Amino acid sequence: MIDVAVSQLTSSRWDLNHEVERAVALGFQSMSLWRPKVSDLGTSRAARILKASGVRASSLQWAGGFTGGDGRSFDESVEDAVEAIVMAAAVSAPVLVIHSGCRSGHTKSHARRLLVQAFGRLAPLAARAGVALAVKPVHPDVAAGCSFLSCLTEALELVESVGDPSVRLALDLWHFAHEPAMEGMLPRLALASAVVQVADRCGPPTDEADRLPAGHGVLPLEHLVAGLVAHGYAGTLEFDPVGEAVEILGYEGVWQETRLVADAWASRSGDVWTHAAAATGDATAVDHFRAGGVGSRRSHASSHSGSPG
Repeated sequence: MIDVAVSQLTSSRWDLNHEVERAVALGFQSMSLWRPKVSDLGTSRAARILKASGVRASSLQWAGGFTGGDGRSFDESVEDAVEAIVMAAAVSAPVLVIHSGCRSGHTKSHARRLLVQAFGRLAPLAARAGVALAVKPVHPDVAAGCSFLSCLTEALELVESVGDPSVRLALDLWHFAHEPAMEGMLPRLALASAVVQVADRCGPPTDEADRLPAGHGVLPLEHLVAGLVAHGYAGTLEFDPVGEAVEILGYEGVWQETRLVADAWASRSGDVWTHAAAATGDATAVDHFRAGGVGSRRSHASSHSGSPG
């Protein structure tokens, strides 16, 4: 069963109590958690709210910056990532999203060594906590200042070369769905990815470009998701649009549309997804999206004001 999650990044001004209430009402069983919101609320309290609602945490975002580009030392970044692993375990999030950090004056090979060294220190702890470390590559057009890992192929090869089951990939389709090589990489991506993040766009990735709700742009999201599932991906699809379109539609409207999109994709693929339209008898979702849809950062946790990329 493919799980479908919505993100706290999308509903940035809602509090967790309201988010889980709306998630339950709309049939979402999972949410991607934003670390500053969990930190501000209190980890224990957040865990209690999730447990009482029955809504699972699909992932926690984010930790990383091991190259020192944000002013922290390597050891400080690793210590912060340890705190993030502890937080992820406390809220039962199976995935912690990792950002590499920018080159920060390093050669690319040295930046890569720092990331691998960080994984060497963090992976044993993550394994004991039951948390996967999912490194997220960022498209080169928006990677400046936040990530040296700007090639999907290189990121996939890095994860495969580490060879530790606790080190996985966070695949963000907003960044890479347009890549011609994606189709041929689907079998490897399906195996390596711990989470797949879903947002649409109309033009190339830029710092100013919105992360549009699925169906509002031109990316072949449904096709790629179907391919990943066909090749064995069984993780969570995290829908995380952010930007002006979300503000116009409103959080409730975006989450409602996301439910329709996910159910339509599931119905057309013939797969059983969480709250699939085929299971609920909801033909509206299918009809709505056959007709087509409507055609933008530093740690400690509380100072993660935005996610790179």
